[in-house]
Amino acid sequence: MQRWQGLQDIPADWGPSVVTIGSYDGVHRGHQLIIGRAVARARELGVPAVVVTFDPHPVEVVRPGSHPPLLAPHPFRAELMAALGVDAVLVLPFTTEFSRLSPADFAVKVLVERLHARTVVEGPNFRFGHRAAGTVDTLRELGGTYGFEVVVVDLYERGSAGDGEPFSSTLTRRLISEGDVTAAAEVLGRPHRVMGVVVRGAQRGRELGFPTANVDVVPHSAVPGDGVYAGWLIADGARMPAAISVGTNPQFEGTERTVEAYALDRTDLELYGKTVSVEFLTRLRGQMTFDSIDGLLVQMTADVDRARELTA
Repeated sequence: MQRWQGLQDIPADWGPSVVTIGSYDGVHRGHQLIIGRAVARARELGVPAVVVTFDPHPVEVVRPGSHPPLLAPHPFRAELMAALGVDAVLVLPFTTEFSRLSPADFAVKVLVERLHARTVVEGPNFRFGHRAAGTVDTLRELGGTYGFEVVVVDLYERGSAGDGEPFSSTLTRRLISEGDVTAAAEVLGRPHRVMGVVVRGAQRGRELGFPTANVDVVPHSAVPGDGVYAGWLIADGARMPAAISVGTNPQFEGTERTVEAYALDRTDLELYGKTVSVEFLTRLRGQMTFDSIDGLLVQMTADVDRARELTA
């Protein structure tokens, strides 16, 4: 799959393509429906399928300081899109100047002049151009002018766990912030993942017999609500069952919020300075404090046993 960082990276001889545009943070099941339809249409026409996305998130440029929690960094998004059959991902730098493009100017500069779109596939709530003035109806009008068709994909609704809410990044972020990573996985179609570099912490876990990887997660990451989780630690190409702690470690009067993962039964890992991923399967409990270290150890042992059972 080709990856382009801006319009200038698109090959000069790039031909017709099928395009879909959006932030696509998380590449959740709704996104998968849209991207899947774009890929299928591309195969019908015998042309490549291209996803156009943005960095940073447009909201951060329009309203600085309001960057939404990140469900998937761009490299991981690209992996997920490649798995869906996408042929190229175009990451457009979203600047103040870019945000001022009218819907028509955006369509001409991106869809017509550079990607030579034959078909554009979007969800029903797609908005684009200055002040998000463009809608799917606007896109259809522009398609009539510039010769591309527009396909709109309705997003499937979730089951009873979400009370019929459509798949969305907003819903996923809310579920994750509440610690409901099981319901979030239903929307994502996979366990939620955070990524980051392993840094040195207080090393209390090692002293207690449960050495953890203290993960300095990518800025703006959607970190689940405080508590203990079962999941996996992915490092050096291995996906290891793990017990994961998120929070400030109130037992030791901590103040900094951390993500720490103990790879079950592994005391031999040397991960400092390495980039790892942590995936969340389910929440085991909230943060707790104990009357003694012995009480803490009893609970940690129980957490590890439960995580082992759930990830088996």
